[in-house]
Amino acid sequence: MPARLPDATRIHPITLPDGSSHAGTVFLKHAIDHPRIEVGDFTYASDFDPPSAGGWADRLVPYLFDFAQEKLVIGKFCQIAHGVRFISAAANHAHRGITTFPFQVFDPDTMLGYQPDTRDTLVGHDVWLGYGAQVMPGARIGSGVIVGAGAVVRGAVPDYAVVTGNPARVVRMRFSDTEIAELLALAWWNWPLGHIAAAQDALQSGNVAALARHAPASSCQ
Repeated sequence: MPARLPDATRIHPITLPDGSSHAGTVFLKHAIDHPRIEVGDFTYASDFDPPSAGGWADRLVPYLFDFAQEKLVIGKFCQIAHGVRFISAAANHAHRGITTFPFQVFDPDTMLGYQPDTRDTLVGHDVWLGYGAQVMPGARIGSGVIVGAGAVVRGAVPDYAVVTGNPARVVRMRFSDTEIAELLALAWWNWPLGHIAAAQDALQSGNVAALARHAPASSCQ
């Protein structure tokens, strides 16, 4: 049987043996309708206590209001485990003064214009965010990153790093510098779906050279 990809148009992409859909896993592109969130194809989130329809944005990014000034951008083919939270910039308080109390928030004349932190949070492609990880305001997570369970991610995380702990630190790189450069150049997540489906064995093998043999011509130029 030829390799195939899950149906990217479905909100619930997992079909259980009894034929029912697994409500606890969603393709976020179809589960979230929020003006400040962008999610790529095939990126999914799982939750043992899934929110009701329309509630995934509030569950994952509880402080990102429609009128917030920052964005959360998540790439393609990311995997988001139960308990992951994105603490967006709108949650931050000013901290350069004597107090951190947000007086402006309680005044309807000033609350909409008041946001001391407006940094976007960016997640690359093919990122695995483990159980209970927290992504803090302004984090920039590279492609191919693995974030360990319970990690608290701040700042920039390099492509294909494995990070754990609080604050999250790089414990190892998944590939050599040369291999990482080749993987980023291949950018398999942008290939035509037929090429990705045909490359599944190579993608799961850890063999960068084998993956390169599946690349469409435009990726080899």
